Amino acid sequence: MHRLIALPVLAIILAMAPTLHALQYPSKPIRIIIPFPPGTTLDIMSRLIAPKLTERLGQNIVVDNRAGAAGQLGLELAARAAPDGYTLVGGQGGNLVVEPHTYKKLPYDPLKDFAPVALSTTNFLALVINPKLPFKSLNDLIAYGKANPGKLSIASNGEGGFPHMAIEMLRVQAGFDYLHVPYKGGVQILTEIMGGHVDATILGIASLTPSIRAGRVRLLAVTSPARAELFPETPTVAEVLPGYDSRGWFGYLAPAGTPAKIVALLNQEINRAMMMPDVKEKLTAIGLTVAAETPESFAQTLRSDYEKYGKLIRTIGWQPQ
Repeated sequence: MHRLIALPVLAIILAMAPTLHALQYPSKPIRIIIPFPPGTTLDIMSRLIAPKLTERLGQNIVVDNRAGAAGQLGLELAARAAPDGYTLVGGQGGNLVVEPHTYKKLPYDPLKDFAPVALSTTNFLALVINPKLPFKSLNDLIAYGKANPGKLSIASNGEGGFPHMAIEMLRVQAGFDYLHVPYKGGVQILTEIMGGHVDATILGIASLTPSIRAGRVRLLAVTSPARAELFPETPTVAEVLPGYDSRGWFGYLAPAGTPAKIVALLNQEINRAMMMPDVKEKLTAIGLTVAAETPESFAQTLRSDYEKYGKLIRTIGWQPQ
């Protein structure tokens, strides 16, 4: 008789186990993997919110830089981690919506291997040129590119990366030809532009802002649909080419299968940390806009951008490397 009573009780306890686990969460430190070196945007953002999360969640937040393979190493590590809420990874568009189409094989599937937690900030890229060039506007640059096919040189931080695809989107919509000059990083690109060896580039605004303000490069346009708060007088590309939108974003993901209640809690606390005045002010100063979106909204952005860049890459006939 006791055995018959015990079995249903045991079944109820087992069914409640995931909920009970979630209620006890977190009970140990949480790791945020940053798939890039220290000092990069994701790293700065994560180190700003880590103390806020520690205070709220009562556990240490460990920022773990795992750079390598253009960010793929850290994302692979996160994809293979236990889906228990104790591993998060910082993600951005290049690794999650562009590289899946420009690489023959990635060690992760951006749509299947992760649970989107929080799209925390949006970023915009900026089109800058050597200030000695005669172009005063995006229309001037486009007109030159059309009149001189292949002579306009535009640098990016690598073949098949997010900035390269932003340039290609511009080329396709504007209808001009250019010479693509890939480099390994933004510092080298800026040196080459200031030296007059390359005409232009499209890169994240955070890395360009000091040079823009110092007059070492000239800002022609930003790639987001709305004008940038840092440079309100600068037009968007979309003001010249309606529909153009190649904004970037940064957010946090967990391994697929992480319990929904844990994802919801992390989303709530990450968004709260991002919206704190001191954090928001510092992020705005480097050209980021705090988004603080829901997991569902982040998942939709991930899917729609994945499809958008996939279509672009097929249109230009890019062959995966």
